Amino acid sequence: MPTRPYTFYALTNSLCSKCLSKVEAKIIFQDEQVYLVKHCPEHGREDVLIADDAEYYRQIQAFLKPGDMPLRFNTPIKHGCPYDCGLCPDHEQHSCLTLVELTDRCNLTCPICYADSGVDEVNSAHQPRRHRNLAEIERMLDAVVANEGEPQVVQLSGGEPTLHPDFFAVMDLVKDRPIKHLMINTNGLRIAQDREFCDRLRQYQPGIEIYLQFDSFEAEALRELRGADLRNVRQQAIAHLNEFNLSTTLVVTLKKGLNDHEIGKIIDFALKQRCVRGVTFQPIQIAGRLEGFDPKRDRYTLTEVRRAILEQSPHFKPQDILPVPCHPDSLAMAYALKLGSKVIPLTGMFSTPTFVDMMPNSVLYEQHPDLKQRIFELFSTSHSPASATTSLQQLLCCLPKVAVPAGLTYENIFRIMIVQFLDAYNFDVRSVKRSCIHIAHPDGRLIPFDTYNLFYREGSAGYEKVIQMQKAH
Repeated sequence: MPTRPYTFYALTNSLCSKCLSKVEAKIIFQDEQVYLVKHCPEHGREDVLIADDAEYYRQIQAFLKPGDMPLRFNTPIKHGCPYDCGLCPDHEQHSCLTLVELTDRCNLTCPICYADSGVDEVNSAHQPRRHRNLAEIERMLDAVVANEGEPQVVQLSGGEPTLHPDFFAVMDLVKDRPIKHLMINTNGLRIAQDREFCDRLRQYQPGIEIYLQFDSFEAEALRELRGADLRNVRQQAIAHLNEFNLSTTLVVTLKKGLNDHEIGKIIDFALKQRCVRGVTFQPIQIAGRLEGFDPKRDRYTLTEVRRAILEQSPHFKPQDILPVPCHPDSLAMAYALKLGSKVIPLTGMFSTPTFVDMMPNSVLYEQHPDLKQRIFELFSTSHSPASATTSLQQLLCCLPKVAVPAGLTYENIFRIMIVQFLDAYNFDVRSVKRSCIHIAHPDGRLIPFDTYNLFYREGSAGYEKVIQMQKAH
């Protein structure tokens, strides 16, 4: 009898990329690659590559762990995922990171903006772009605190959040709440141009971090992604961030064939900067404004990014870049110590069960005050903090002359993150239920980033579909 040319792995629900209707889909392995195969009654069959490394994809199951529930849910279950986002009681994970969008305005009009922000007064849906007022922002922050108690990470975003006329009043609102870590998602223009702004940011330390766009060293790639040659802006922004030692993550939006060859170069650059704590690589999410983007040609999967890191950077091996337990389908991390010119990967030093057990449901492990101690305990024979650095030195036998600092600080942290957001092509209901990166809606809901940009952002492709379902109900 004939044998199918693939191995059936799992059944799930996805979306038709053309009409956004929910459709049945199966996950298959073929030629060591992983595909999502779905069929829409109206638009036919669709095969989507979701991983180019079947072995890594199989390993994801070993990193699953029970999710952490929020303190409250915000919407009832009515229509099923992804039409009840808010969070509904069927969502499997709390908010590891919540974006609070301060404004729709921006001082760039990036050709790939998921939020459709820009310099014009109105967006593509002819809706006015505006700054949210402090009362709205305060309600959004309160909603995050009500859901999380002590939110792990809140990210001020936009648009360009540093353009908000009451930006530092917003910073004060955040600092008045039990938020453990604050990120500022920025294109870096104000940081590059306004040294006094950076000095004032420094006064809010510790507990803040700059999430800086840093896509390429090449003018052509920057013009295609950001609409402008920002090389000098990036250079001056890094100079100011280094001067004030403001903790920074470089955020690289990746497009296959455009800037993916620069992955290793960006990691090497990051390691040399005093302020940089890591690099996050984000393949383009197919949502929002996407000028000149061809999904079949330009889509880039998490495993392809992981492979490129391993090929272009000498610092990490396959066992160092692991699925993140809170959302292993879409997040991968290499966690390391930066000791002078040496980089010591930590994630590969643990067995999978130990790694999964010790890592909290969080995208920023190092923000947990007990994590450093737990690492030390695993390294130390006496379980004593006083002897932990000695034990760490002994463990790193391949680098016997490395001087381990007496007290490791956040400046010794270096992390590589891969964040792949779901869109209408790779959408998998099983995965979106574990989504832990959320956006605060002005009405008090916390909505997964993946579904917000598909269905809940006004003007998005599926916005009217959700509105009609709610009206019909």
